[in-house]
Amino acid sequence: MKVDMSLMNMIAGWKTAGDLIMVEQMPMFGGYCGGLEETAICDVAATLASYALMDCDIHLDGPIHIRWGTTTTRETLQVAAHTAAAIDLNTDLLLGNQYYTLAGPCTEMCLLETAAQAITDTVSGRELISGAASSKGVVKDRTTGMEARMMGEAAISAAGMSVHEANVVLENVISLYERNFSRPPMGKRFQDCYDVTSVTPSKEYLKVYEKAIATLNGCGLSI
Repeated sequence: MKVDMSLMNMIAGWKTAGDLIMVEQMPMFGGYCGGLEETAICDVAATLASYALMDCDIHLDGPIHIRWGTTTTRETLQVAAHTAAAIDLNTDLLLGNQYYTLAGPCTEMCLLETAAQAITDTVSGRELISGAASSKGVVKDRTTGMEARMMGEAAISAAGMSVHEANVVLENVISLYERNFSRPPMGKRFQDCYDVTSVTPSKEYLKVYEKAIATLNGCGLSI
């Protein structure tokens, strides 16, 4: 919850230049913030501070699990959902969320993680979804457009769902991938699951994507 003067100087410069400003902040679940409730409170406070103190135009969230380093765990999805729902109910602020999956591209787990967060963000009232950074966003060449496609398709399919309906789907989806957190599949590099000339996914990745879609349909999400 601390901000240094160098950041405030940057904000002042951007405002003087007439820039649109997006402030990104990622509360750490299980860190100094504490548990679910405490992290959600800190998340709300930091979001509001981004507008009140930094005069941002869009806020980009991204609760991170201290053990797994991702935004797609059960706990971090809960924090993100409660934070967005509370702010969306009481303000007209533009809210975003960023995606960090544990699994890598060209794996069903990666796509299921992405879909779970897209459902959560859509139903809880976020206007912007940003991602996805597969393999926690720390491994070279491990992100592709197929994850973003799943993010968009899942969000469209979740639009209009009630919280109860979304929770049923999420319980089904999350229970499938969280069992693999200790041994997530690395998947493939972009150049190994895409044609880099035409920038199109390989037949293998298309089959993985179709399998993930079938799994999500079985979990109650109609894509």
